[in-house]
Amino acid sequence: MVSGCFDLLHAGHVAFLEEAASLGELTVCLGADANIVRLKGRPPLFSEAERCYLIERLSCVHRAKVASGSGMLDFEPDLLSEKTDLFVVNEDGHTPGKEALCEKHGVEYRVLKRIPAKNFPARSSTDSKQRSELPFRVCLAGGWMDQPWVSSLAPGSVVVARLEANVSYRDRCGMATSSRKLAKRLWGQVAPVNDLETEAKLLFGAENPPGSQYVSGSQDALGLTLPGISKLSYNGGYWPEKIERITDPETAQWLESVLHLVHVGDRPDRYNPLLEQNPDPAIAQRLGLSGDAAWQAILERNASALGQALNETLESWSQLLPLTVNPPLMATRDELSKDAYGSCYSGCGGGYLMLISDIKPEQAVNLKINLPTL
Repeated sequence: MVSGCFDLLHAGHVAFLEEAASLGELTVCLGADANIVRLKGRPPLFSEAERCYLIERLSCVHRAKVASGSGMLDFEPDLLSEKTDLFVVNEDGHTPGKEALCEKHGVEYRVLKRIPAKNFPARSSTDSKQRSELPFRVCLAGGWMDQPWVSSLAPGSVVVARLEANVSYRDRCGMATSSRKLAKRLWGQVAPVNDLETEAKLLFGAENPPGSQYVSGSQDALGLTLPGISKLSYNGGYWPEKIERITDPETAQWLESVLHLVHVGDRPDRYNPLLEQNPDPAIAQRLGLSGDAAWQAILERNASALGQALNETLESWSQLLPLTVNPPLMATRDELSKDAYGSCYSGCGGGYLMLISDIKPEQAVNLKINLPTL
């Protein structure tokens, strides 16, 4: 047996299934639509019925079925009902949980090398989707420093990360979805790869045409345009004076391992955090320094320091803009942050709670940092 989503079937899938079939009569257990939504935050591009139809038409596959369980080990009931002797994964699909499950039930577990089909490049469904879907942006620390009325009180930085579109992040949750929709009108389905700061300025200008009553921050445009993790340093202007970036895979993987996003509710309609303001230079300085601290923590891969930086951002928000986070959201944060080094909300008035923790909450999305294409 093999298991998987098998959305966007490609040559790499076929090569893997053919190798698995050389070991015996092959059953393919496909993730159910509802379970994929639960795990990835979005439905597959193709329904379970269509995916099952396509896989079963491959000559190497004896049988295809939709997994009857749920969660990461959704194939467990089928592993037993099919009287499976051998469970096969490739290197990307190997997890200790799968191996332990097979050992528990006396099923042989085998990991195959990820070798592309002859004369074809290595592919993955995630890569294929990312080439046709614009990324998202999450602001980790220092949010609001990209507004001149804040950074003119004291300079400081905002730390943002560009996220792959493997999750359909919800609107009105502080994930720059409105900027992303405008970016689609400018760029289509593929993000630019050249002259990135200029592209970000074009997006920022399109979002803030002359006469705009409220000018959105440039961290949205830059966060959507610049792959990796970025530090944007502001000093009284709409555009940062300095941009620093981290694009190495090791640091990105570390951040993925400690940053967890849990949806807690969308921003209410007609919500306006600017109705009550406390423009104090000391508070603005504290907010700007939280961005600097987050950046240094990421460079050092220090989860405890990163968590504290997120705490500083949220506490600065509550003083600078008291309506940013209401008491019920703070209570939710306290409940979900018990095992975390620190936390902050992705947006004002709700959205995703960003937790820094060595333990991934069960309800957290499977986020992935978007890095430059090689």
